[in-house]
Amino acid sequence: MTATSRALLLTIPLVLFAIGGVSYAPSTVQTSEEADAPLASLPPLPKWASAPLPDFSSYDDVTERKKAFFSFLYPRIVLANSRILIEREYLEQLATQESLSAADTAWLKKQSERLRVKAETGSPAQFEALRKRLDVVPPSLVLAQAANESAWGQSRFATRGNNLFGQWCFSRGCGLVPKGRAEGADHEVATFSSPYYSVRSYIQNLNRHNAYRKVRELRWKQRKAGDGLSGTRLAGGLHSYSERGIDYIEEIRAMIRYNNLDFYDQQFRTLLGERTHNRFTELASTDTEKRLLPKDEQGVATPFEG
Repeated sequence: MTATSRALLLTIPLVLFAIGGVSYAPSTVQTSEEADAPLASLPPLPKWASAPLPDFSSYDDVTERKKAFFSFLYPRIVLANSRILIEREYLEQLATQESLSAADTAWLKKQSERLRVKAETGSPAQFEALRKRLDVVPPSLVLAQAANESAWGQSRFATRGNNLFGQWCFSRGCGLVPKGRAEGADHEVATFSSPYYSVRSYIQNLNRHNAYRKVRELRWKQRKAGDGLSGTRLAGGLHSYSERGIDYIEEIRAMIRYNNLDFYDQQFRTLLGERTHNRFTELASTDTEKRLLPKDEQGVATPFEG
């Protein structure tokens, strides 16, 4: 099967999805886009995080559309993950302290509330639970699910609401009403001011929703083993993301394979370098998204090249 044939195979069903509505998505979003618990060392978001979604329907060539989609989304994944790593670093710092200040305790309580951790503040159980939930999601998994759920950025929910993952909300007027919503249902598909906030909300859902406990368990096992995080492996915990269950998981894994999205996991690990606080801060506040794109000697690299 040629690369073009594969692209068409994976694109046609998603275009139909874009026309029809939204997939089953049990997770809900916070209405506030400022979901991070306050942390003095967390830098202000760069201006480009507010950039709107490009018009991906303007690309007639499937491969070019994919390149544009991945190049737009990947820096936003790096931005969201880098900010999580700053918070995770602070969590580990607190875990080594003999005593906690009032500000430290307040931060731990806020994180526990945000990530739905029920444990005594400052206890080993709280730190252990937060370690499992306050963590990054591999770019390959984010890219594959975004492409699948948004029809490569062309669905109504993506173009009108910057929602790339089909996330629901339940307050009247909080989003867009699905055209195929069942009678008596009250959910809407959440809207975001920019795609970046959709990415961040999606990561938060995987990090805190009971439906994705298996994702977190798989990630924790990889962490304990000292392995680089794999989107293909973490996809095994997505049984509840779609009513299609294992078929959905296999589709996401196929998208990662066919589009060589492991490339972005490797690039992200390279980008993190020695994983210092200064490096995390630099990535979390980069003034232009182009600086976060994978590069080779010829310029910007993509998974379809080299």
